[in-house]
Amino acid sequence: MRMIVFVLCTAYSLLAADAKPPAQAARGQAAFLDESAPAHCGGCHALAKQGTAVGPDLSRLARLNARAIVMAIRATRTQYVQWVKLKDGKEFPGMPGAKDDTTVQFYDVSATPPVLVKLQKSDIASAGDNATWKHPPESAGYTAQQLADIIAYIKWASYGDTKAVSPADTE
Repeated sequence: MRMIVFVLCTAYSLLAADAKPPAQAARGQAAFLDESAPAHCGGCHALAKQGTAVGPDLSRLARLNARAIVMAIRATRTQYVQWVKLKDGKEFPGMPGAKDDTTVQFYDVSATPPVLVKLQKSDIASAGDNATWKHPPESAGYTAQQLADIIAYIKWASYGDTKAVSPADTE
């Protein structure tokens, strides 16, 4: 059943790239993709063929209620980002990418958009808990209305939900 829902959400997400969203979702789409904002979602996440597909797939959140989605947006820490320390002393928050026997790739999420860094395993001192890095929207100062708009966009782009999201449901 989960596979069917995922396939349907993915199929709708592809169709949504060509469709016109309702007004609230359109405002959310603009905020999601606003490159002038310091913590725009599209810098790390992609929906409806727009944005940067480095972070987790947000369509998996789309069926949750607004409060649960806000909790994910405001999360101060995330399981997806590791703190990477190199033997030369450099450090950065990194989202793991591809790896093989000798190399590891991380997306440096301190950069906007995240930058792919290819490393030799032998150059890495450690990679683990991300106690320092914070999910950017946690400190972005989004209003309740902006969060509602972004959630409406996530829901619309993921599975075609056209229902409005109340700002009261984001507090």
